Amino acid sequence: MSKYGTIPTSSSSSSAPPPGGSPSPLDYISRAKARGAEALATRRPWRELADPRALSVPRGLAGAYRRARANLAHFAANYALVVLGVVFLSLLWHPVSLLVFLACMLAWLVLFFLRDEPLALFGRPVGEGVVIALLSTLTLVLLLLTGATANILISLLVGLLLVLIHAVLHRAADGIDEEAGRWYTPVPPSTY
Repeated sequence: MSKYGTIPTSSSSSSAPPPGGSPSPLDYISRAKARGAEALATRRPWRELADPRALSVPRGLAGAYRRARANLAHFAANYALVVLGVVFLSLLWHPVSLLVFLACMLAWLVLFFLRDEPLALFGRPVGEGVVIALLSTLTLVLLLLTGATANILISLLVGLLLVLIHAVLHRAADGIDEEAGRWYTPVPPSTY
């Protein structure tokens, strides 16, 4: 992957394994760093998210729906970080749950976010949907088994409620509806 304005330092790709062997841990860390930067690139600036001048009450239920849909698409990465932050903060008072959460996060990184090739089990490739479903189920079950069930569910509810309130009250900038259209079907404009 090339970045605008960068000057290549060597003719070989940094993601290619060294000749005659497997990639070194430093190559793995470099790829992880690059993928993390790519994932965070979809995040919008926090100033845009927290701009108090962009808050207003929408007109009617249709306006609230359009705003929420547009903002959920526009700020998706930011909202995910907010919900994860709320869950993380709630787990600070449950150290065992926090350790399980961190172990699950490591499993997500290794098995989903940072792998280069498709995951194979008994010589057969495993689809991304299956990996997501298994990791999600495993994470939820392990966290619920730690005895912090009510804490986790309440923190998820609080995080989702904060996100929904912001998504409804944040006035969408011009062009965000078009971006939302990539993931959602268009909503017809209101007639009143």
